[in-house]
Amino acid sequence: MIRDDRFNHFNLTHVAQLPLRMRSRILYVGLHSLWTKALTLAGAIVLCLVCYGVYNDVDRENNHLRSENERHRQQLNVLKTRVEAIENASRRLAEMSGVDAQDGEASARERGRGGPVFVAENSKSLNEVENQTSNLEQQLRRVESALEERARVPSIWPVEGYLTDGFGMRRAPFDNSAVEFHAGQDVAAGWGTSVAAAGNGTVTFAGVQNGYGQLVVVDHGNNLTTRYGHLSSIDVSAGQTVKRGDCVGSVGSTGRSTGPHLHYEVRIGDTPVNPRDYLPSHSY
Repeated sequence: MIRDDRFNHFNLTHVAQLPLRMRSRILYVGLHSLWTKALTLAGAIVLCLVCYGVYNDVDRENNHLRSENERHRQQLNVLKTRVEAIENASRRLAEMSGVDAQDGEASARERGRGGPVFVAENSKSLNEVENQTSNLEQQLRRVESALEERARVPSIWPVEGYLTDGFGMRRAPFDNSAVEFHAGQDVAAGWGTSVAAAGNGTVTFAGVQNGYGQLVVVDHGNNLTTRYGHLSSIDVSAGQTVKRGDCVGSVGSTGRSTGPHLHYEVRIGDTPVNPRDYLPSHSY
């Protein structure tokens, strides 16, 4: 097919030869086409800028959400660690107070179900839980401190046996015609029977002392001490920490003694006091 190029040689020379009215119309059509292209290009540029801005906003929001989620995750890990510490403290307190820890732990787990999911959705709730955790930790520390103080009190009989002499005035064991002050309690028991610390404390003396024979002295704090005399053997040393019920020695008859028994004293400072004041009423 033969192309007709008569209309392809349209140039300025041809336009200049056209009538004025036609030249104006051709110019209007050219300008209109130019403006249309310019507006289309401008619209495309504006649309790209808008899309870019929206993308940046979404990206910033996503980064913010990722940062918040990471912060919440770290806070939850910290809370988890603190909750585990509280559970361990609860077990220690249960052991010290004689309460069955399993029931408490089960109920605590039941009460705590679903917490972290809710917290992750709400920063305010996370802060509230953290504050509640801090308050609970403070309460546990106070209770633990109180139980530790109670555990130091010499509130158990150090040996099983028969009370042969109580606290106060008595007839002297080596001279029935004389009366003397007895600073503690004598508990008769078989030779070698284990003698237990009456409360938590630190051994301040373990050795031989005049009148007591082999003697152990335990400091329970608050200026309170206990003494375990006439022992046949000593199982602790000075500076050693003991807990209530730990063996400190064995019943014997060393020192000023007429037979196997434990001489047990409680002192506040250097003043002997009645050991029964620290024992439960049902224990004697």
